[in-house]
Amino acid sequence: MRIVFAGTPEFAAEHLKALLDSPHEVVAVYTQPDRPAGRGQKLMPSPVKQLALEHAITVLQPPSLRAVEAQEELAALRPDLLVVVAYGLILPQAVLDIPPLGCINSHASLLPRWRGAAPIQRAVQAGDSYSGVTVMRMEAGLDTGPMLLKVQTPISAEDTGGSLHDRLAELGPPAVLQAIAGLEAGTLQAEVQDDTQANYAHKLNKDEARIDWQQPAAVLERLVRAFFPWPICQTSLAGDTVKVLAAHVVDGSGAPGSIIAASREGLVVACAEQALCITRLQLPGGKALAFSDLFNSRRERFAVGQVLGQ
Repeated sequence: MRIVFAGTPEFAAEHLKALLDSPHEVVAVYTQPDRPAGRGQKLMPSPVKQLALEHAITVLQPPSLRAVEAQEELAALRPDLLVVVAYGLILPQAVLDIPPLGCINSHASLLPRWRGAAPIQRAVQAGDSYSGVTVMRMEAGLDTGPMLLKVQTPISAEDTGGSLHDRLAELGPPAVLQAIAGLEAGTLQAEVQDDTQANYAHKLNKDEARIDWQQPAAVLERLVRAFFPWPICQTSLAGDTVKVLAAHVVDGSGAPGSIIAASREGLVVACAEQALCITRLQLPGGKALAFSDLFNSRRERFAVGQVLGQ
């Protein structure tokens, strides 16, 4: 089968690897234009582009697929199927109509639970018990198409956005290959999504990573896990920005944001309900460290009574 692949981040690159190892022919790859990254803000290719170039596959990076020229370029590739994974661009109906077998998408959620840009992190943040990957037929709407195949995994109390991402990146590629086989054989039964069960997984931003100590500790603990390794939760202490990388809920009370205990076991901060025990953090200009290491050398910075977030 002649396949055109469209995707951008590492999650998508894992799917492209599976297609490259399959009997199918990946005739071209679409990915987002190179973006500035790092301290030098140099233009960096996406993980999908890097992988495609390593395999000498044609890479196309149009800023949009709405232009007639871009659509004609895609049609000239004569794809049987378009496989889309976290591409980041809306596909107009004219594009969806090009491949004879249509377009399928691997989405990191048990649809219709989380549609949108950040389904993995939102599932952790919401305290969902399960997540998974849904392979669906694409429609012009955002993640609204009929579902072809689902695989699921439990979300543990220790899962972070990063660990769940990695697990779903392992589950997604074989699911896509299974769906392609089903499309070839004509054995897949599409299931229409129940729109009443859908939630929108907004794109992550650094502003919402700032900890609001007026929230219950359980809410903040999930936020810390969901936003690791990016954008990483943060708060302020004595005018410095402190990144919070790991924490758990403990009993305790006090004015929200106030330090109520500090020891080698962690930094305990009062919340609206219960308290958050921070066990790993990063000070400005420093490395991420276990709080026990910081407490040994800088315990005066974490005196009981100080207030975070001011």
